[in-house]
Amino acid sequence: DDNKYFYTVHSELNAILNYRGGSLEGSKIYVTLFPCNECAKAIIQSGIKAVIYRDDLYKDTKEVKASKRMLKTAGVEIIEYKSTGRTLNITL
Repeated sequence: DDNKYFYTVHSELNAILNYRGGSLEGSKIYVTLFPCNECAKAIIQSGIKAVIYRDDLYKDTKEVKASKRMLKTAGVEIIEYKSTGRTLNITL
């Protein structure tokens, strides 16, 4: 089958698997969408202690409900990112 989802990894898991700086214990992860249940497992196991997310588009799905339950039970802080409206301009 040519479904791309059979061949890809979510960004959270990709970041955890590719981190080469030692332990992630006590760190924070910044994500666009609230993590799914599979990514939540990796976040918990890696020792990440805070998830900062921008959008919770799939909040009514079983996967995200399970994710929230697991993260809270594991003591991972869940923080919704609030935009400040600031911008950064870089001239190259």
